[in-house]
Amino acid sequence: EWDRWLLMGLIGTAVGMLGFLTHQIIDCLIKLKWDLVENYLQVSKRKTCYMGADVLIYLSPGQDGNIHMTWLCVLGSGLAMVVLSSGSVLFFCPAGSPLGLPEIIGYLNGTSIQHLFNIKTFLGTFVSCVLAVASGLFCGPEGPMIHLGALLGCGLSQLQSDTLGVHLPIFTRFWNSADKRSFITAGAGAGIASVFRAPIGGLLFTLEEVSSFWDIRLAWQTFFCCLMATFTTDLLSSSFYGFVYRGHFGFFEAEKRIIFWNLLDMNVLAFVPTILLGLLGGLLGALFVSLNIKINKLRMQFFNSIPKSSLRKTSKLLETVLILVISCVPLVANLGSGKNFLVRDVGCILSFPCSSEQGSAAALLVENGKQGITYLFKRGTHEEFGYTSLCTALAFYFILSCWMAGSAVASGLVIPMLYTGALYGRIIGLTLVSIFGVQTNEYGAWIDPGLFAAIGAASFFSGVSRLTISLTVIMVSMLS
Repeated sequence: EWDRWLLMGLIGTAVGMLGFLTHQIIDCLIKLKWDLVENYLQVSKRKTCYMGADVLIYLSPGQDGNIHMTWLCVLGSGLAMVVLSSGSVLFFCPAGSPLGLPEIIGYLNGTSIQHLFNIKTFLGTFVSCVLAVASGLFCGPEGPMIHLGALLGCGLSQLQSDTLGVHLPIFTRFWNSADKRSFITAGAGAGIASVFRAPIGGLLFTLEEVSSFWDIRLAWQTFFCCLMATFTTDLLSSSFYGFVYRGHFGFFEAEKRIIFWNLLDMNVLAFVPTILLGLLGGLLGALFVSLNIKINKLRMQFFNSIPKSSLRKTSKLLETVLILVISCVPLVANLGSGKNFLVRDVGCILSFPCSSEQGSAAALLVENGKQGITYLFKRGTHEEFGYTSLCTALAFYFILSCWMAGSAVASGLVIPMLYTGALYGRIIGLTLVSIFGVQTNEYGAWIDPGLFAAIGAASFFSGVSRLTISLTVIMVSMLS
């Protein structure tokens, strides 16, 4: 079995490198996008806020002639990315649309899907994923990473490509349907493990959600594959930033993780709002799934009514453009108002106008959803976000992410699910602060909106995906 274990390690390493490359390209594209916009903005003052060492810069539109150029940069760069993202799926690799995970589950359960595991699908899905996330759409790279991991699992185990005309006589004993599905399962789990730095979560995700055929040998080999993916992504992410070597190869830095977690002493009373958040997550999750099914039915009816294939694909592309335009409405409105707004030092422009009372509330509609989740989970920020800002962002994100799921770009739903749940969890936490006040003693330290934002994120994620055990492990790994 040494060759099987070797192949599992190679697949995990390849998926880890791909995960690192995906995150680096997304960060570079976002930074490039906002660097172009900042050319037409002027700094009015600087201020260090609650986010620790992060320096927040108050910017305002420059002279009147530059406001319109700022609009064009914001919308134009986002639209260019969305058009390329959607076009790569619609015209280059239709098998990469839209999420990847349903197709992988269908294949592993006996459904034959053409062109699901070829090089064109791999390239198209990768390009569509990084451009969709960097454009500002309410999505993440999780779903496409599962698909890409499964593609690597299939490709490295079979070493055959009809597109390239390559048929290497290596690992020939794995050229059968059963082994092929095992490596695809391991690759899909490694994709999840790479995104969330959670090898056990990736294993449990494949067991709970992806595969229907399972044994203890496959469990250990999948775990080894997920472990290699996590190790590779962490190693490269700690050593490079923006593809520039930092001189710390092999030094795993905690700040490279998605979120920070500060442990709090818990109280039995915390289970009351936790149960409420669980019920709310189930109800809102069911509503989200129901609305998404109806939206997709209407989408299919509308597009199927268009007779010409080229016109149908163009209409799907225009739908993604419309979603992006609506997503940019708050930012464009603020630019037009002439009010100041915030920019983080990483180049992400925040959408709400600054005020003396709640300047930090601008982070709620941050262009990068992952960074917005970090702000919501931040501890000790009891009064940084108000009810109006939280409720507005909740309605905005819930509706647009529901519409976004199923559109013609390779995208994931995990970031929108975590973001939506964190918003209503933060509302519950803020309600407790309004009732009991800010508690500084150890007995009341659990009354923290950041804590309930994390619980709310898990509740909505579970309500939509119906995951339990693997979700718990993923959240603990992600937040530790």
